[in-house]
Parts: sequence; structure tokens; C-alpha cells
Amino acid sequence: MISDNKPWLQFYGDIPNEVEVPELSLYGALLDRARQNPGLYAVEFMGAKFTFSEMVSLIDKAADALSSSGVEEGDCVTLALPNIPNAVILFYALNKIGAKVAMVHPLSPAVDLEYYLKKTESKWAVTIGQLVPKFMEIIDRTKTEKLLVVGIADYLPTLKAVAYRLTNRVKIPNEPKIMKWKKFLSSGSGMRKGSQKSDADCHDASVILFSGGTSDTPKGILLSDFSFNALAVNTQKTSDFMAGDSIVAILPVFHGFGLGLCIHMAMVCGGMSILIPKFSTENYIAALIKHKPQFIAGVPTLFEALLRDPGFTGVRFDKLKGAYSGGDSLPHEVKMKFDAALRAQGSKVDLLEGYGTTECVTACVLTPPGHYRKGSIGVPMVNMETCIVKEDSTEVLPPNEEGEICIAGPQLMVSYLDDCEATAKTLRVHGDGKLWIHSGDQGYMDADGYLYFKSRIKRIFKVSGVNVYPPQVEYVLESHPAVSKACVIGVHDDYQGKSVKAFVVLADNGGGDSELADELRAYCAERLIKWSVPKTIVFRRELPTTLVGKVAYTALERAASN
Repeated sequence: MISDNKPWLQFYGDIPNEVEVPELSLYGALLDRARQNPGLYAVEFMGAKFTFSEMVSLIDKAADALSSSGVEEGDCVTLALPNIPNAVILFYALNKIGAKVAMVHPLSPAVDLEYYLKKTESKWAVTIGQLVPKFMEIIDRTKTEKLLVVGIADYLPTLKAVAYRLTNRVKIPNEPKIMKWKKFLSSGSGMRKGSQKSDADCHDASVILFSGGTSDTPKGILLSDFSFNALAVNTQKTSDFMAGDSIVAILPVFHGFGLGLCIHMAMVCGGMSILIPKFSTENYIAALIKHKPQFIAGVPTLFEALLRDPGFTGVRFDKLKGAYSGGDSLPHEVKMKFDAALRAQGSKVDLLEGYGTTECVTACVLTPPGHYRKGSIGVPMVNMETCIVKEDSTEVLPPNEEGEICIAGPQLMVSYLDDCEATAKTLRVHGDGKLWIHSGDQGYMDADGYLYFKSRIKRIFKVSGVNVYPPQVEYVLESHPAVSKACVIGVHDDYQGKSVKAFVVLADNGGGDSELADELRAYCAERLIKWSVPKTIVFRRELPTTLVGKVAYTALERAASN
């Protein structure tokens, strides 16, 4: 009998209503799988393959080197890396010794990297050679003691490694704070100690992912081993991901979707993560043709880019078991076109839309296979629940009534980093006694438990699946001496979903010109991630205001949509 409180269970079919989440550390969960399937491949990287047994050996060696080099239990290390084996190795090695790991975008501007290092009090930072100059600009203003430099060629097959180094020569400065990967690995004592982190600590914060806030600074989201393990088993039961399956990991390792789904879920389920360090449709299509993965996952713009590439028609999907879209709303037209392409290229599956927030690692809602409803983002996954509450309250609203989307279940974050006020506002106990995340997203749920996303209560939108926070962009624009006031909105973009449009009032109340607009874009590019840089800048003598004198950004949004 279907519970009145969980009407979505009727769409689960053979999927269990609940599943037990292993109370293991991240390293422990991987080790458990490696003992079951030591000879299966866990990671593929540009032609190099590593079995589960080999990955555990690499992780153990790195953990030994970390401990021997002075990184201790409770320390934090920031990784600013693309999807390369070093990132996976260090993620689990740091967990093994009980250290926290902060995953950040390697293309973040220096000012953001400085903020991340200071906010997390990182003892070490890790990046690739090309980004060393950016770190050396700011490292002396932080408490970070070492910069570990890794290379994309470190784990490439021999001939590819030689070719890569010849065409990508990077000179690493000889600085006391810099340590190179090979020397780092040789610093270990050679003793393979057991895990220094107890599985009993799996509910404690171990991973920090950053998500921008509604102010000028991003929030650090503290996630536990248990929350990642919950995502893994919840997704496995929903998708039927099996040992020996593979997934293309083109989504970045510093994002919950990429780290939680394409790496941790795949590996603890006995699957292979196919790492792609830099996105291009050419690279992605080549990986699809070569590996014929059972699962693919991406943001809507990725699927749209594939459809536009003539080479995509050469991909066969005969082995495909699941295709998932997340990170942003999936346009109905893109889904229909991609579904048609899958059919024409040998697959019987549909592209399924998911929904989630970094505060619950990533996906917690997914469209049930065979039960797509236009406009809906799906129903709660195994072990997860959603409800709609009246804004700024815990009052649960009836079906089809709009309010704030709330999420409960084992994937929830521990807290925000050093922000008790924001944590208390986001994590709330409802009348049912359960802890719920208040997502800041507005939507409604129908009588069958299907969720519909409408808009973001917080000022936030996505460009190519990447969060853009208008207050952060406005803060940067207004720090330029020529700017008095700025307002930023997201406008429709055929390719990226949305793009950034800025309305600017100058300090001299002048009209502005294209040269100044270019200067402001360049100024933003030095201080913001590239997706947050305004594509369009409009100069105005004044901005519309509300009755209490605040900038009426909604008026600009309405005007832009007409």
C-alpha cells in the first residue's frame, strides 16, 4: 500500500523503497569494493587503465607520503585539479588519514583561491603546473605551507606522456613551498599503515565543496562520508549500476555531480570512471565511441552541444543503460531531440532529468524511467523525501501549491563552514521530527509526488550548468572606480541556457561606451570564474527601485524576457 506521505513510491517498480547506507569512510567503502573486485578496472585516463587493486595501492602510497610530509588527521588540503588520476588518488588518500579535502575549481581567479585557502585554513594546496603562478600570487597571504604540483602527464601511457610534456612545457619555479608529485610520492616511509580514520567517524564532515551565497562570498558546504555513500547506494538502486559498468566522468571533480556520481558512486559500485580532464565535444564523442559506456551524465548544454556536432551521429549506444541530466533545467525540446538520437543510435533508454543541491551532494530527485512528465524534474530517489513549504516557514503545503522545495534523507550536509546563521536557516527540523534542507528553490509537487521547479528564491541562475550569483558579480563591478551601481540578471541564451547581463550606473553618471564595457569585462574576468563574467553590459543613468529603495532586479528581468 502506497503511503499518503510518499505517493511517488508507486513509480518505483522493482526498486526498493529504502536501502541501507554503509557506515564506512570514503576510503573504507572503496577498499571494501576493491576486496570484492580487485581485478576490475576502476579508472581509465586517456588510454591508461587502473584496476581496483592498483588504485588502492596508489592511494595507500599517497596517504603514506601525506603522513610522512606532515599532513595530519584534522588538517585540510585544497585540491584545485581537473579530472585526472591524481585528484582521485588524493581525494581518497586524504580521507584515509582523516584529513579534510576542499575541492575547488582550478580556473577560479586568484582572489577566490585566496578566499578558499583562508576559509578552510588549508595546510596544503594541490594544483597543476600551469596554475602555479596564480597560487604563488596569494599563498604567502595564507596559512598554506605547501603547494603540491601534479601533472596531467603523470599517469598517461608512456608515449602520450612524452608527447604531452614536449608540447606543454611548464617550468615550475624552485621555491621552498613547492613540491612536485614524484618527489612527494618518494617522501613516504614505505609503511602501509591501516586507515587512520575510523568508520565510526563517517558522519563527521570530511569534504568541503563551495557554492556561492547570496552575498559577495561563497559558502563552504561540509559533507560527510556517509552523505557520499548514501548518494552512491541511492543512485545504484535507482539506476541499476552494476560492477563492471562504466561512466564517462566529464563532469568536474570539484562539483558534487561529478565527484559524487561519476567517481565515488561508480567506484564503490565496482564500476569504471572514464576521466576526461577538459571538455570538448570532440573528446567526449571519442570517449563514447571508444568505451561504449553503460552510463552518461551531464548538464543540458553538454547534451545540446553533442546534438550540434556532426560527429555525434557516429556514436552507438547499444550498451547504454542510463543517461542523466542535471545541474540545470533540461529544456523539453533538448530532451526530445536527444531521446530521438538515442533511439536512432541503438539505445532504448531516455535522457532522464534530475534535481539536487550541493547541500545534499547532488541529485536527490530523478525522473522515473518510462514515466516522464513534461515540466517535471521527477520524484524523490530511494531514501530521499521532498516536500513543499510556505516560504520562511516549516508549514507543509498541499499538492499543486507553490512554495519552497525542501529535502530530507541521508544525503544532507553536516553544515555550512563557519556560518551558524546560514546553517540554521537552511537545516530545519519540521513537525515530523525530521531534518530538512530548505533549498531556496521555489516549486510545487503534484498529487503523485512529481516535483516541478519554478524559480530560485535566492538570486541565482546557471550558465552552462555553473552557478552564477548576481550579488557576487555586482560586488566586483561596484569595486571598479568607474562604477557607482550595478545590477546583474540572467537572460536566455540558446546555447548556455542563460548568460550574464549587467546594468551599470557610472560614478560620473555618464553614458559609457564599448571600450569601457570591454574594460569592465576584463576586470571581472580577473576576479570571477569565466561563467560569471557579463556577456552583455548596458549603461544606464539610473536603475529601477522598489518602494523601500532597493534595486528592483525583477523589473529588469521582466523587461529582458519581453
